[in-house]
Amino acid sequence: MEAAMQVELGLDTFGDTTLGPEGRLQHHEVVLREVVEQGVLADQVGIHFLGVGEHHRADFSVSAPEIVLAAIAARTDRIRLGSAVTVLSSDDPVRVFQRFSTLNAISGGRAEVILGRGSFTESFPLFGYALEDYEQLFEEKLDLFARLVREEEVTWSGETRAPLSRARVYPSLGAGMQVWVGVGGSPESVIRVVRQDLQMMLAIIGGDPRRFKPYVDLYHRAVAQVGGVVRPIGVHSPGHVAETDEAAAEQLWPHYKAMFDRIGAERGWPPVTTERFMGEITQGSLYVGSPETVARKIAATLTALGVTRFDMKYSTGPMPHVHLMESIRLYGEKVIPMVKDMVAGARIAAQ
Repeated sequence: MEAAMQVELGLDTFGDTTLGPEGRLQHHEVVLREVVEQGVLADQVGIHFLGVGEHHRADFSVSAPEIVLAAIAARTDRIRLGSAVTVLSSDDPVRVFQRFSTLNAISGGRAEVILGRGSFTESFPLFGYALEDYEQLFEEKLDLFARLVREEEVTWSGETRAPLSRARVYPSLGAGMQVWVGVGGSPESVIRVVRQDLQMMLAIIGGDPRRFKPYVDLYHRAVAQVGGVVRPIGVHSPGHVAETDEAAAEQLWPHYKAMFDRIGAERGWPPVTTERFMGEITQGSLYVGSPETVARKIAATLTALGVTRFDMKYSTGPMPHVHLMESIRLYGEKVIPMVKDMVAGARIAAQ
């Protein structure tokens, strides 16, 4: 990790459908308003970034992240706002660019976008795309989006959408925008990020985070080979913060199990056990515990991988809004300052 690079800590949410005070799942309209309140609190407690993910299924409330982010932008001053992720494969790169350039203008230059293929497939039939074109759709659309960000006048052709000839797309970005690509763990995805000169966000949702170090090393080798510029690298992982380790695990467990068992039933996975859950907390990529416990684990990951950005996905299944708000507060007020001190100390010790 380069000493000049500042550590940035953010939060991500998919707008998971939450339980209300009466113990029943809330309507999407209630959850969406809660996400806005969560974004306002994140700004108040000094969190660097809030990412809102796109999904098209009943267990997640957000299908149009940019609209939710615009609502948050209108009520915040400092926090950076972006998607986590935008499913570019089943969208139009021109329209995605226009929506985020609009968000960037409304927020005073605070917009970012994290582009990905997504881990769910509902958007493909919904918007008329064939799953067999999964790879080509993302490859071509990412190429077009990268050009739209860099070039005022774009000429482009491919097989997945109509060509553009000297097209100008509005509103323009002005000073520019950070564009990340979500990478789940394939060398080809890393090379794609380097080829497009974008920023890499590692989605580490299970297992020892140190196993992703080869992808960080590959990124640096590939950038050196093409004579490119080293861009920031980030990590996205799930977690939950409470006053004590025990409280955090107790609050998260039933909702973690509900979410993974539901998705697992669709994908043929076995039910989640408490042993696996606790193993992910102690040895894997689940950042759960008191502020100090979570801070130590985040700092260890940042240092081990040599990255400068960490975004914790704080929403997990139907966990109630009250617990999410407390996790956000503790993350901003206690976790972030400790992580920065720990990482700074590790840098000094390494010199």
